[in-house]
Amino acid sequence: MLKNKFWMLAVIFTLLCGISGLTSCSNDDSDAQVKKDYFPSWNKCEALTALQEYVEDVTNPKSADYISEEDRIATFDMDGTFVGELYPTYFEYNLLEYRVLDDAAYKDKAPEDVRQTALAIRNFVREGTALPAHFDMQHAQAAAKAYAGMTIAEFDAYVKAYAAKPVNGFTGMTYGQSFYRPMLEVFDYLKAHGFTYYVVSGSDRFICRALVEPLGIAPNRVIGMDVKLMSSSQGEEAGVNYTMQQKEDLIRTDELIIKNLKTNKVLQISQEIGKVPVLSFGNSGGDCAMHNYCLGSSKHRTAAFMLVADDAERDHADPEKAKKLASDWHDAGYHVISMKDDFRTIYGFDVKKTGFVW
Repeated sequence: MLKNKFWMLAVIFTLLCGISGLTSCSNDDSDAQVKKDYFPSWNKCEALTALQEYVEDVTNPKSADYISEEDRIATFDMDGTFVGELYPTYFEYNLLEYRVLDDAAYKDKAPEDVRQTALAIRNFVREGTALPAHFDMQHAQAAAKAYAGMTIAEFDAYVKAYAAKPVNGFTGMTYGQSFYRPMLEVFDYLKAHGFTYYVVSGSDRFICRALVEPLGIAPNRVIGMDVKLMSSSQGEEAGVNYTMQQKEDLIRTDELIIKNLKTNKVLQISQEIGKVPVLSFGNSGGDCAMHNYCLGSSKHRTAAFMLVADDAERDHADPEKAKKLASDWHDAGYHVISMKDDFRTIYGFDVKKTGFVW
């Protein structure tokens, strides 16, 4: 009799599991993946829909656009794409200004050209004075000199110490916490769907590594501006002739190798990743070459996204400039992400915009 009861219960359970919609009976992990809300910080929008439709298509083995995991490569610019850049300017610009004009241990040692570069940043953020033409290269050269002689570990600690300072123009976060929450959700979503993502930034590679470390992004997935390194006891001898010893450190020199902007981003992606990305995320003209490299692929279905800083209430944005950029990016074939319309929060609901303090 007891045996018959167990048999009847088993039949009933099987029938219930067959009824459509009772997914709690399923052991299929894909069901949980479909139901998970990866994007609690987003509003429903065209860009997010486009991303989800793209990912669902290229990860579906039955799709003609299916991409195997080893080719699911996504590249992300850093400043203004998933890290704040409006406090009041790029992190690496703020850092150089601090190093040269405020750091008591260094400011009296700065070469004059480095000092003039730092003053140009200060005048830009405080007075609105336009930066000189090709300032990105001027800054790169000055930064190479300003941190020359530091070991890799010393520079990493220096960056992290500045990143621990409260952000100018906001309450409730430090520079090291100034990630766009919605974009971090994109990282998680892509990871869950078998993508490997790389940071491809115009900022110093070692600054980028220090900033993204809390996100779990490995150092070998960070590409950025590079200066020449050398062993601490190498002296004037060329690296090809010198054998580094066990107790030596690597130190930064004042020799700039590459400023990783525009087509230089493409060259570095080719050299370091060795594959054309199928997804590309950025926020400025310095990312267009990277986007076009991605979209130019004839092997896979691709997509590119541009973030526009158009939220003047929650960030220090210029809506009119953002509106013009959004139009340009649409015309270029990129999906446009509006911080104002598409993000429920930018840095987190506890972070508030304030005036700048000098």
